[in-house]
Amino acid sequence: MTTAQEKATPCCGDNNNSTSSATALRPRKDWPITSPDPTDDTTRNRASVSTLIRSVDSFSDPPPKTASTKGITVMVRAQTSHPLDPLSAAEISVAVATVRAAGATPELRDSMRFIEVVLLEPEKHVVALADAYFFPPFQPSLLPRTKGGPVIPTKLPPRKARLVVYNKKSNETSIWIVELSEVHAATRGGHHRGKVISSKVVPNVQPPMDAVEYAECEAVVKDFPPFREAMKRRGIEDMDLVMVDPWCAGYHSEGDAPSRRLAKPLIFCRTESDCPMENGYARPVEGIHVLVDMQNMVVLEFEDRKLVPLPPADPLRNYTPGETRGGVDRSDVKPLQILQPEGPSFRVNGHFVAWQKWNFRIGFTPREGLVIHSVAYIDGSGGRRPVAHRLSFVEMVVPYGDPNDPHYRKNAFDAGEDGLGKNAHSLKKGCDCLGYIKYFDAHFTNFTGGVETIENCVCLHEEDHGILWKHQDWRTGLAEVRRSRRLSVSFICTVANYEYGFFWHFYQDGKIEAEVKLTGILSLGALQPGETRKYGTTIAPGLYAPVHQHFFVARMDMAVDCKPGEAFNQVVELNVKVEEPGKNNVHNNAFYAEEKLLKSELEAMRDCDPLSARHWIVRNTRTVNRTGQLTGYKLVPGSNCLPLAGAEAKFLRRAAFLKHNLWVTPYARDEMHPGGEFPNQNPRVGEGLATWVKQNRSLEEADIVLWYVFGVTRIPRLEDWPVMPVDRIGFMLMPHGFFNCSPAVDVPPSSSDMDDKENGITAKPIQNGLIAKL
Repeated sequence: MTTAQEKATPCCGDNNNSTSSATALRPRKDWPITSPDPTDDTTRNRASVSTLIRSVDSFSDPPPKTASTKGITVMVRAQTSHPLDPLSAAEISVAVATVRAAGATPELRDSMRFIEVVLLEPEKHVVALADAYFFPPFQPSLLPRTKGGPVIPTKLPPRKARLVVYNKKSNETSIWIVELSEVHAATRGGHHRGKVISSKVVPNVQPPMDAVEYAECEAVVKDFPPFREAMKRRGIEDMDLVMVDPWCAGYHSEGDAPSRRLAKPLIFCRTESDCPMENGYARPVEGIHVLVDMQNMVVLEFEDRKLVPLPPADPLRNYTPGETRGGVDRSDVKPLQILQPEGPSFRVNGHFVAWQKWNFRIGFTPREGLVIHSVAYIDGSGGRRPVAHRLSFVEMVVPYGDPNDPHYRKNAFDAGEDGLGKNAHSLKKGCDCLGYIKYFDAHFTNFTGGVETIENCVCLHEEDHGILWKHQDWRTGLAEVRRSRRLSVSFICTVANYEYGFFWHFYQDGKIEAEVKLTGILSLGALQPGETRKYGTTIAPGLYAPVHQHFFVARMDMAVDCKPGEAFNQVVELNVKVEEPGKNNVHNNAFYAEEKLLKSELEAMRDCDPLSARHWIVRNTRTVNRTGQLTGYKLVPGSNCLPLAGAEAKFLRRAAFLKHNLWVTPYARDEMHPGGEFPNQNPRVGEGLATWVKQNRSLEEADIVLWYVFGVTRIPRLEDWPVMPVDRIGFMLMPHGFFNCSPAVDVPPSSSDMDDKENGITAKPIQNGLIAKL
C-alpha cells in the first residue's frame, strides 16, 4: 500500500511521502543505549532487543559504510521502507518472480496461482529498533536503558514477503517466505533479486477463492447445457442477464473435503431492464443445485430440483437515483460543506500518522484490510505511552438461519474464504468521504501473479463529533464546553451483495472506537405463489429475505504502558453486583463493581452481560497513576449477540470462536486467524483459537492479545428493500486510570463556539485552555 499524495483531494502537508530518514541519523544526548545487566530484573525481558542492537550489522553482508561521531556508530544510508509498511508494487513483483523462478519445471511454474502476497511482519523488537533510530519521529526511548557504551546499529534486517501459492495442476497449497534484498532492481530491468528462505506444502487445505476463479466459474455454469435448459424452463434465454455467485462450499459432509476445490454457486437473474445498475439480487433462482470443480473448471453435479417461478419485476427493485421508491428523489436537502481552510490537524509521513496526542502506523493486508500498528499516546511529561501493538479485524462469519436449500449452507467466512482487503474498492470524495481527506492506495497480486492497485483504498480524515464535555454553573450561569473531534481511518469492501465499512476512530479524550457499518443489498430467496416462509421476511411478491447474523472478530495485540520486550499486562473482568440485604444495605439500594483477574486462557473465555455492565480491563502490572492504581485500558462492549444455532451446527465446526464474545491469549506470532488460516472447506473441528486456548497458558503477567467477537442479528425489515440503510455495531477501548486527569480538558473550544450572540449563545473564554484537574 502506498500513500496517494497526488490525488485531486487536498493533501495534508506531509512533507512529501518520502521518509525524512534520508538524512544520516545523528546521535543525541538522550539515546540510552548501553550494555544490559543480565542480573537486573528490569532488563531481563528486553534481552532480545539488546541482542539485536549489538548484532544487527550481521543482517546484511557487506554492511553499509558508516560514520563515527565521538565513538558512536551512526547510519549513513537511509532505510527505504519501514518494517511495517505494506509491500510496495515492486516488492510484490519481486516476491512473485522469486517464487516462480524457484519452480523446478516450466510446467510447475505455469501452474502457480498466487492467492496472497503480504509482508511478513517482523518481530516486535525489530519494529522498536526501526522506530528508535531509523524512522521519524525517532524514539530511542522505546529501547531499554542499559549500562554499557552506546552502540547504534547500521542497518535493519531485510524485509520479507509471505506468499500463499495454489498449484492449479496438483491442487496443492504452499507457503513461501522470500527475503526482499534488492527490490529496486525490478524497476530497472525486471530482474528479481529476492531469496527464497523457506517453502512448505500445507496438506489438506483449500486457500481463499479469487475473483478470476469466480469469473471463470460463472462462465462455465452459463455454458453448461443442462443449466441453460433449466433457465429456459424459467423463461430466461439470454445468459447475459444471469448472475452466478460462486459461494465457497463450506464443510457440511465428507463430500466437501478439501481434496477437491469446490464452489456451490447461487443463481440470480436480472430483467430486461436497461438500468445499468439493476438489482439482480431481486430475482433469485431457486431449485437449481450446482457443484463446480474450481481446479479444473467443470460442473461436477447439476440438478434442477424444483421449479420455482422467478419473482416478478418489482418497480422498486433498483437503487440508482430516480429508480427507488417510485422514482421520487429528495430535492429539499441543502448543501452541507465541511471546510478546513488551514488544512487538517493530522500529519502524515509515509504510513506514519500523528494527530493530536495520538500516533500510529497504517498497514493493509489482502485478508484483513486495514491494520493499525504501534498505537501510542503522547502524554505530556509522561512521554510516549504505548496502547496497542496491532489492531485489525481478522475474521467475519455470516450464518443464515433458514434450514431450507440453499440457504442453510450460506455461512460465509468473508475474510478467510475471500479476503476483506482484496474486496476493497476505491473511495470517492463527496460520496464515501467528506472533508479534507488523505487517501492511501493498496497493492495486491492477482491470481496469475500480476500486481493490481486499488487507488484511494484507505481514507483518513477528521470529523466533528458533537460535544465532548460541558458544564454550566447554575449560580453564575457561566458554562464551559469542549467540542469533540475525532480522527477516522476506514476502508469499505464489497462481498457479493453486502457492503462492509470498517472504521477505527481516535478521540481526544483517549478513547479508541472500532465500528463496522453494514449496508448493501439483501441476499434473497424466491417463494411459490401464496407461500410464506417462517425463517424470513416477505418483502415483495414472491420474494423473501432470510434471517441471518453477522459476526466480526477484532484482534487487539495490546501493549498498555509496555515497551517492546515487556510483557507486563493482565486482564481483569468487572461486574456490577447488588449488595445483599443486611447491615451493609439497609436501604436496599447498594451496588458495587467487583473485579476478577482472568488468570488463564480457559478462565478468560467470557461472554457479554449487559445486566451486570460487564467489561474488561487490560492493566499494566508495573505502572501506577497518581492514586496508586494500576494503569489500564478497558474494553467496553456495544450491542452484541451469540450464534443462534444448535451446538452441532455445521458452521460451528469451523467457527468455534463464535461461542464466546471474549477470548484472551498470550502473544504468539503464528496465532493470527481465529478459525485457522484456511477455513475454506476446513474439515477440522475447532481449529485456531478454540484449540490454542486448550494450552491454558498463564495470563497473570503477559503480552496480552484480546479477541473480541461481536455481531448483529438481522431480521430483515420491509424498509430494507431494495437497499439496506447502514447498521452500526462496534465497541470502545477506553482509558481506565491511564491518565492522571482527563485529556479532554486540554481541548479548547473553537472560536465559533465561544460567542454566537446572534443565536443567543455566550460562553466564558477558557483561561490557558485548561480547567481545574479532575
